Amino acid sequence: MKNIFLIILSLFLVTSCQKEIDVDLADQSGKIVIEGNITDQSGPYTIRITKSVAVSNPNLYPAVADAQVTLSDNTGQTETLLHIGDGIYQTSTFVGVPGRTYTLKVVSEGQQYIAQSTMPEAIDFEGLEQDSFKFGDRTSYTLLPIYTDPVALGNRYLFSFTINNMNKKYIDVFSDNINNGLPNQRPIMLPNDDRKGADHQVVAGDTIHVEMQCIDTKVFTYYSALLDLSNGSGVTPSNPPSNISNGALGYFSAHTQRNKSIVIQEDNNQ
Repeated sequence: MKNIFLIILSLFLVTSCQKEIDVDLADQSGKIVIEGNITDQSGPYTIRITKSVAVSNPNLYPAVADAQVTLSDNTGQTETLLHIGDGIYQTSTFVGVPGRTYTLKVVSEGQQYIAQSTMPEAIDFEGLEQDSFKFGDRTSYTLLPIYTDPVALGNRYLFSFTINNMNKKYIDVFSDNINNGLPNQRPIMLPNDDRKGADHQVVAGDTIHVEMQCIDTKVFTYYSALLDLSNGSGVTPSNPPSNISNGALGYFSAHTQRNKSIVIQEDNNQ
């Protein structure tokens, strides 16, 4: 079966996670798949709706073109999204603001699906620091996102990055369970060609584009499970636990977004 796990892996090469979460191993072909993001950056925002397919079918995910899709928040803002093609529904005037709780409602084929996500407050993404280490004749690089976690416990972060002008995104998720209230000390491992699933070895001169998201707990749980699955066989036909009701696959995330880029420098001290 090809399901939301395989759909997401076609967009992201996920990296590392230590959290263990039970997932559903049952056949999910024919299920509705909802993927949506609201950020504190200017819209429009999009919700993508497709159907999962059986493993025997081509790698095509049928678009759902006739759904009714509504976004609202706890201040009374509401908008019905317009289908612009290929199962993508888009806002026109909706505004994402940290601290608000957002509700997504999708009605399709007589079924209603609901998800909620609260956008955390933004945390300053101050920069990136490069480090490297050698193993034999190979140099591997890491990046340390520079930010200070707030004193209150419960902050969750997603970091995604791309290399040069490549389309593939790599992701990792952090929590503040260990370094609550402190400057971040957890690096992002950059791929090299001996890491499972990597198709690029980062070298001096590469530009790394990093996006920092402050995410809520349910979205963190979703991506943690996705990372767990990717660190197993890499082809597990399982589904991360969705925050969308009524058996839908996928996720709905209201998050802040900050971006930084860095050019990898050769380490002359090695």
